Amino acid sequence: MHTMASSKHDSERSGDAPDVHQIIDSVPALISTSRPDGHLDFFNQTWLNFVGHSLDDLMGWKWTAAIHPTDVEKMVESLRKAHATGEKFEYEARVRRADGVYRWMLHRSIPRRDDSGNIVRWFASSIDIEDRKRAEEMLRQSEADLRQILDDAPQHMAVLGTDRSRLYLNQSALDYYGWSLERSLACPASDFYHPEEWEQVNREIQNAYSTGSQIEFEARTPRRDGVYRWFLFRFKPLRDEQGRITRWIVATFDIEDRKREEERLQNENVALREEIDKASMFEEIVGSSAVLRAVLSRVAKVAPADSTVLITGETGTGKELIARAIHKRSRRSSRAFVSVNCAAIPRDLIASELFGHEKGAFTGATQRHLGRFELAEGGTIFLDEIAELPAETQVALLRVLQEREFERVGGDRTIRCEVRVIAATNRDLPATVAAGIFRSDLFYRLNVFPIEMPPLRKRKEDIPLLIQYFIDRYARKSGKSFKRVSRRSLDLLQSYPWPGNIRELQNVIERSVIVCESENFSVDESWLTSQPLATEPKSQVGLAQMLAAQEKETIEAALRECGGRVSGPSGAAARLDMPRSTLESKIRSLKIDKNRLKIT
Repeated sequence: MHTMASSKHDSERSGDAPDVHQIIDSVPALISTSRPDGHLDFFNQTWLNFVGHSLDDLMGWKWTAAIHPTDVEKMVESLRKAHATGEKFEYEARVRRADGVYRWMLHRSIPRRDDSGNIVRWFASSIDIEDRKRAEEMLRQSEADLRQILDDAPQHMAVLGTDRSRLYLNQSALDYYGWSLERSLACPASDFYHPEEWEQVNREIQNAYSTGSQIEFEARTPRRDGVYRWFLFRFKPLRDEQGRITRWIVATFDIEDRKREEERLQNENVALREEIDKASMFEEIVGSSAVLRAVLSRVAKVAPADSTVLITGETGTGKELIARAIHKRSRRSSRAFVSVNCAAIPRDLIASELFGHEKGAFTGATQRHLGRFELAEGGTIFLDEIAELPAETQVALLRVLQEREFERVGGDRTIRCEVRVIAATNRDLPATVAAGIFRSDLFYRLNVFPIEMPPLRKRKEDIPLLIQYFIDRYARKSGKSFKRVSRRSLDLLQSYPWPGNIRELQNVIERSVIVCESENFSVDESWLTSQPLATEPKSQVGLAQMLAAQEKETIEAALRECGGRVSGPSGAAARLDMPRSTLESKIRSLKIDKNRLKIT
């Protein structure tokens, strides 16, 4: 078989019409052919002129000398593979021009087969793609520069495709999430947002992609340690010259501090709204008695100290008023004062009310609820009727006082709190401690600075001032005016022992203002209780003895039912739902003989 080169020369000698090689020589493209084994046997004149070599210099595999040394090995490997499989060949490699300059070429080769399907020759073409490669390199460099700029930015930046695929996240974002670039590009989009906000965020993004509009929204996103922080997200579309969207740029800005301040102000506003319509017993502390002055002296001393305060006293003596006075004179006076009546909240809801709950924590918990401690952040919380707290809530409160932290009901995240606690009770706390109803460690934590409110019967000299104060207050509201107080009514009010204390006095005066039609203020005697009134509350010792006796009877009954056993699943400790060590301690303190209660 003659080579194509010799055939060319034969054609020229015969004077026939130019054969295919003559035609190919006139084509400006670089064209070559090779045998089935890959041995090149023809280069057109354009090829020869480009490289500045003769046909003999390039025949066989000598053509590789014109290929850039870096590209030769992989190009030959790829070419041999194509010849072995009969597949089309395409490869980009640099070719040395006659002046020694290398230029990028796209080399393509396709097989020609005979009627039996056997490859008889390969036809190849090489196209100059230098300009395209330069443009690609410039684009790559621009992208590298852009990525460097993005990586140096303190904000979190991301590049998204038109199909919402993630193409790139900058280093600031990767450092925040603690992810590799590969992880960040492959994970579900929901991983970037708090579960409670993902549904709304997804709708926002989908709407932006549908309309091509720039959007902004606020959402929490998880830090590498699992803590969520608030960020402002901005999605902006990038368009080409025809106005078509080619990319989306996402920038995020940390707004955690701003959100915390907004939440603090909102919490204070919530607390303020709760208190704004709530009538206190009176607006000012009224009285000049020695016992009241002693209380106010203690208030003045403890207010700036930020210590926990326990206010004791009978119902209606003004314990909340004293708590508010302490708050107003403290460094927390500009922050919230949150009042909680522990006795007014169902036992199974008190923990949620104080510490809040997470969505789904219990039936009816359809959304996250902030507790009173969070509402009082930076301010003061007043826990009235503290003795009514159930045991499990006492433990949680003790943790707040000791560690300054708590968890919402149904939550697993520890929340730090900076709140001053003022507690109050009308019960004998030491007696409830002795009876095992109230925790002794919690009592000592609360009783840092005790203040005892005197009953009204012990500050009788303040009664005329209080009467006049309440008359003026309710007369203004009703549009009435009184010139004097009936002497009989004044004597009656001063001699009455006031078991309901100031609250009872306030109610009597308000009712009298409503019904009194003359300028002479008087009180209906029938409004004051006719039942015998104790001049002193039951002694603390007597109450403690009564509670101890009740507890002893309960423990002995449990021991009797359990045959004197204390521990174990069928023991008295399990029946009474208390630790074995606690029960043993109570048995000793109450002098219970458990041996006589054993089964014989």
